Amino acid sequence: MKHFLKLMDWSPKEIASALNLADQLKYEKKNGIEHHLLKGKTLGMIFQKSSTRTRVSFEVGMYDLGGSALFLSSHDLQIGRGEPVEDTARVLSRYLDAIMIRTFEQKEVETLAEYGSIPIINGLTDYCHPCQVMADLMTIREHKGTIKGNKLCYIGDGNNMANSLIVGAIKTGMTVAVGCPKGYQPDSEIMKWANENGSFLCTDDILEAADGADVLYTDVWASMGQESEREERMKVFSGYQINDRVMDAAHKDAMVMHCLPAHREEEITAKVFEQHAGEIFDEAENRLHAQKAILVKCLSDDNK
Repeated sequence: MKHFLKLMDWSPKEIASALNLADQLKYEKKNGIEHHLLKGKTLGMIFQKSSTRTRVSFEVGMYDLGGSALFLSSHDLQIGRGEPVEDTARVLSRYLDAIMIRTFEQKEVETLAEYGSIPIINGLTDYCHPCQVMADLMTIREHKGTIKGNKLCYIGDGNNMANSLIVGAIKTGMTVAVGCPKGYQPDSEIMKWANENGSFLCTDDILEAADGADVLYTDVWASMGQESEREERMKVFSGYQINDRVMDAAHKDAMVMHCLPAHREEEITAKVFEQHAGEIFDEAENRLHAQKAILVKCLSDDNK
């Protein structure tokens, strides 16, 4: 049994194997080749945070793989009324073949894995967003031909996206630079790991971070659960935008990525977004293919 709780748990070899499978599954879907690798399997999808891409991609993904998916809102589950996560894990393990959860605390995902007896997949927490980064890596390889050797620059809040991007990029051989305001840096333990295991820079100077970058990446300034901070964050992050100046600092053929939804004229200008919309929506589509690969790796008998 294999979980997908955070990218730190998967080796570079395991990440590469899943990406190769994602490419294969994408090719087969585009060419009308069925791949019912999880026939008869059922995925429970627990949502304590709302979603567009996560819900649709996992639900369609299980259908494509020959299985089924159940949408489980926290409003409909006893977990939303105080039932311990430990008990939910043990009960759902007797009904389902795997659980995908999109929630706030990373501890909740880890507890599901500890007390359950089926694979647990992290659809997003405040700490990390590993499914998104697998799609990101897949997209970078599609557009650049390779992942290794490229420089990734992330600009904005040092949030769950930044945490997962740092780990995923370094594990696949990329140089990473993060441009964010002081006080809004990524997780300190992740930055410590990055400095010890790869080429990593964290700075409050976005042009320094973007210098020579092959991939530019950003996210919203205020994520779900931070609505009360929005006014303050608008002030703090006002200069942390992917715009023409940042594009000029990056490599001339740099690609631009965004995990969506995007707030044009905040973290990215409408001009840059539309110029790179092809890459951004390839990235969004690849959530489907990358997550199908994760599901197969976690649920199949041969999950090496």
